[in-house]
Amino acid sequence: MRAFAAGEGHGPGTQHGKDVPEVPTGVAIRDPRGQLLDAAERVLLRDGPAALTSRAVTDEAGVAKGVLHRHFADFEGFLAEFALERVAAVNDRAAALRAAAGAGTVTGNLAAALPALFTPPLLALARLVLARDELRARLRAATGSRLPLMSEWVALAARYLEAERGLGRLSPAADIPVIAPMLVSAVHLLFTDTDGPPPDHAAVTRTVAAALAAAGPAR
Repeated sequence: MRAFAAGEGHGPGTQHGKDVPEVPTGVAIRDPRGQLLDAAERVLLRDGPAALTSRAVTDEAGVAKGVLHRHFADFEGFLAEFALERVAAVNDRAAALRAAAGAGTVTGNLAAALPALFTPPLLALARLVLARDELRARLRAATGSRLPLMSEWVALAARYLEAERGLGRLSPAADIPVIAPMLVSAVHLLFTDTDGPPPDHAAVTRTVAAALAAAGPAR
């Protein structure tokens, strides 16, 4: 909902015979934080990391620029919250995948779970994290991750593989600190062709199976 200065109505006003743009004042917005975060994702997906500015976000959200600074200390703080929400979602997926240990097959469970890490919004966020040093530093301070988001991707696979090794469904000699990043990187590469359709389930399954072959046979 947008409110306008007195006398403006719902369209441009006039000043000294000239049209002037409508100016939102006294804006009443439901969930302004969520509205701004959603707008940031749209800008990032459509225009890329370089276009993600405070002005671009508030314009996309349809609010005055001051709204962002009323809810966040600065723009990097806003971006950090934007990223941390998505990192938390990855951690939730990690817990769900680990809970699946012992059911189905190791390859099948990973092939079903990993594509959710490489959706267009998360791939765009990974590019943003790599592009902005200050954002990366803030995320490191908040999460302890060496490379925020990408570290969470690897941790998701590693925790699941550790659980399966503990159940005897992977070799006790499986080198998980090597296998997990290799697995995640291989599947990540399948999803980085932005000009083509995403890989199908069969392609993901083949890639996961090939990466897991390095783990050796189960007990």
